[in-house]
Amino acid sequence: MSPSVPLQEMIRAIRSARTQCEERGVIQRECAAIRAQFRQTDNGGRSHNLAKLLYVHMLGYPAHFGQMECVRMIASPRYSEKRVGYLGAMMLLDEKQDASLLITNSIKNDLSHSNQYVQSLALCTLACMGSAEMCRDLAPEIDRLLRSSNSYIKKKAALCAVHIVRKVHELGELFVPSARSLLSEKNHGVLHGAVVLITELCERSPETLERFRKAVPDLVQIMKGLVISGYSPDHDVAGVSDPFLQVRILRLLRILGRNNEAASDAMNDLLAQVATNTDSTKTVGNAVLYETVLSVLDIKSESGLRVLAVNILGRFLLNNDRNIRYIAMTSLQKIVSTDHNAVQRHRGTIVDCLKDQDASVKRRALELSLALVSASNIRSMMKELLIFLSSCPPELRAHAASGIFNAAERYAPSKRWHIDTILHVLTTAGGDVRDETVPNLIQLITNTSELHCYTVHKLYRALLTDISQQPLVQVACWCIGEYGDLLLKGECQETEAVQVTEDDVLDALEIVLQSHMSTPTTRGFALTATMKLSTRITDNVDRIRSIVSIYGSCIDVELQQRAVEYNALFKKYDHMRAAVLERMPVIQKNSLGQTNGELSEEPIKESQPGKVKQEEMALPQQPAGQVCDLLDLLGGSQEPLQPSSSVGGSASAQLTAAPASAGGDLLDLLGGFEPTPLVPAPTVTVYEKNGVTLTLICERQSESGLTVTLTASNSTDSDISSFTLQAAVPKSVQLQMRAPSRDSLPAHGGAKLTQLVVLNNPNKVNLKMRIRVSYTCQGSVVQDTVQVDSFPGL
Repeated sequence: MSPSVPLQEMIRAIRSARTQCEERGVIQRECAAIRAQFRQTDNGGRSHNLAKLLYVHMLGYPAHFGQMECVRMIASPRYSEKRVGYLGAMMLLDEKQDASLLITNSIKNDLSHSNQYVQSLALCTLACMGSAEMCRDLAPEIDRLLRSSNSYIKKKAALCAVHIVRKVHELGELFVPSARSLLSEKNHGVLHGAVVLITELCERSPETLERFRKAVPDLVQIMKGLVISGYSPDHDVAGVSDPFLQVRILRLLRILGRNNEAASDAMNDLLAQVATNTDSTKTVGNAVLYETVLSVLDIKSESGLRVLAVNILGRFLLNNDRNIRYIAMTSLQKIVSTDHNAVQRHRGTIVDCLKDQDASVKRRALELSLALVSASNIRSMMKELLIFLSSCPPELRAHAASGIFNAAERYAPSKRWHIDTILHVLTTAGGDVRDETVPNLIQLITNTSELHCYTVHKLYRALLTDISQQPLVQVACWCIGEYGDLLLKGECQETEAVQVTEDDVLDALEIVLQSHMSTPTTRGFALTATMKLSTRITDNVDRIRSIVSIYGSCIDVELQQRAVEYNALFKKYDHMRAAVLERMPVIQKNSLGQTNGELSEEPIKESQPGKVKQEEMALPQQPAGQVCDLLDLLGGSQEPLQPSSSVGGSASAQLTAAPASAGGDLLDLLGGFEPTPLVPAPTVTVYEKNGVTLTLICERQSESGLTVTLTASNSTDSDISSFTLQAAVPKSVQLQMRAPSRDSLPAHGGAKLTQLVVLNNPNKVNLKMRIRVSYTCQGSVVQDTVQVDSFPGL
């Protein structure tokens, strides 16, 4: 193949290559010929050779040796060579290469060229690969071209100005007067470019945004012309006049009307007109309607207009296109907290989307359905959600179960209904529920004394039916151990009575103990239930003693220790067995909705650390890896940060304060020597944003020990899940974070989250703390950081 073959023949030769090796050979020979011709001073086929090199570049082969040829061709006076040179510059050069600086002067000269097409080439190249330096040098030329009388040039200049504003934000002020004047143009391209430029300017600068709010009436008039009179028939798409320009104007109106009542009032009538007159049977019409809905929901619009927007989203839910259904549910999820009643009207359609085959649509429908649950529709919605839970994909089962639990806890019409719902979830998806489900259900059952007989009968039947769902088996074993006497009586008014013998109950528990499906935790529940039955039955105590003694040599250390202790109760401490194994008392909740064993919202008294239970000292810590990414958050601090330390550092701090409590107890023995009441520690709000509030209470436990109680609450209309707190302190300070009281925050302050942080500051350094707050709200993950520089009460 000769070096001077035309581009078409080179393409034909490359495509006819049978192997990749043969293709590389063709390209290497041609690149060698092109490189040789580039070195010739008098080369009449430069544009021809550069065009071939650009094709080679498109195939992925190296073509960097053509960069300087691009620079030379851009400086050529011939239009045919300039065109290929500028095309090569856009493909082979970028702002990071020094060669791009060599064409700055050529672009500046061509921007003043008498030929509009040469000017267009320079504008397109600058808009494509102009660096920040080039933008600063050429911005005045672009502003001059924006005032040109040539619509073709003004269109290109407006898009080039957009690129300049994105590269160098401070140059935006230069284009504000020109951009405002472009709104009076009639040319579609100029008007489209002007709207894009104004949008970019308003997003970058609040001052510019205020200035362009005066242009809202002009934008409304342009939009009305498009909607009513068919302003540009040449740009009609499927019966919708200029939909691309409509979408751009609606997007700009949304930015201008946000948080501004005057601008919002000026565009309310227009948005209503667009929402009612746009054809929704075509995809292009749906695009305009969706942008209209976003604008209505984002500005300070009238209530009737917002209902209209929600109804449009409801129509989207009936569309056959899954993408349209998905974006409709995404938008409804964002407004369900503010326009709950309007969204409730489409509850049936949303629930039907739970049956969709698309996993993304199904997930959005689940999130939206959970958000729509209220006290008035809890029964009907829960029925649909439980049906969905029985057939939903495994990846959605945990989320669905958690949402059902939260909704049942907030809106349960009765205790029996609440218990039945949780048991139904455990029966259907017991392996996918959270760890706290079992203790929460046990607490609910304990507090509902009138349903003990009904619950134990129902759980016993569930245990006989299926022992694969471990949380359900654990709750069933606990209830049988606590209320086995009620089960054996067989008298239950709430449900059909079943005659159960002592042997039947022990057989069921032995099956759990011996099953390969039972986890060590489940076996522990079953063994404890068996032991508790020794005080509730009379004829099979010897059988229980033999069952317990078998596990005294179990390979599982926890189960073995439990069995050995129970054997000791049978032998050495048999006189105490009835008192030790008596029925658990009702788990009382305090005024702030916390159960026994949870950290109190009250300020911690100095006398309390001496009474800390052994179990509380052994609460699991958060993994150290969760705070490793916080090590650099205390910028400018004298000492580096460290993650949480071992429990020992905090335990010593707590035990140090024990003598103070002991002294108080001794004073109680002597009448008339009442200890001085302690002043509650001050509460300080350290974080308040998006409805989430985090407060801090400090108590000094010793000379170097400090206890910090963090309390989080949620005042928004939406539930918050996956709420976590992470902390970092200077390196010389020992930090231990106890387990939080919960991992979710119900809406409207339904419950609070507390977490105890124990600090030990032996070196007495200046104490400061960085706290990272992360949570999920309405499907969005939020992360924020706050620094605490001073601690109250110290």
